[in-house]
Amino acid sequence: MTELSRKRPEFRNINAFKDLTTYRLPPAGWVSILHRASGGLMFVLLPLIVWLFDTSISSEISFARFTSAFAAGIGFVPGWLFKLVVLALIWAYLHHLIAGLRHLFMDARHAVTKEFGKSSAIVTLALSIGLTLVLGAKLFGLY
Repeated sequence: MTELSRKRPEFRNINAFKDLTTYRLPPAGWVSILHRASGGLMFVLLPLIVWLFDTSISSEISFARFTSAFAAGIGFVPGWLFKLVVLALIWAYLHHLIAGLRHLFMDARHAVTKEFGKSSAIVTLALSIGLTLVLGAKLFGLY
């Protein structure tokens, strides 16, 4: 055998139960996975988003029902759980928006380096989590 054929790279499959706990993703990988998850979350919760919008603008009575859902809850769902679901929607929207803008910028620039990918992924994560914390504090009445 020649020297080249002996030093071929070895590719292995990742076992979901053994390897995923020790596999380290770079920040860009986390942003990519979370971008897909946030899009899926927004899609699954689309009926809730439509209900929230419809209830908030239909009439004064429906707006009062809308605000009481955050304070007292609806049926067996307490208000704090309703707020957590809305907070998850806020995070999903913000992360999906910021990660999408990151991808658009990288596509328009046509010159992406590994360092820029890492730094822009960290900025994306920091912005989405920071803005979610600020809006979550407002949602839970901290200011």
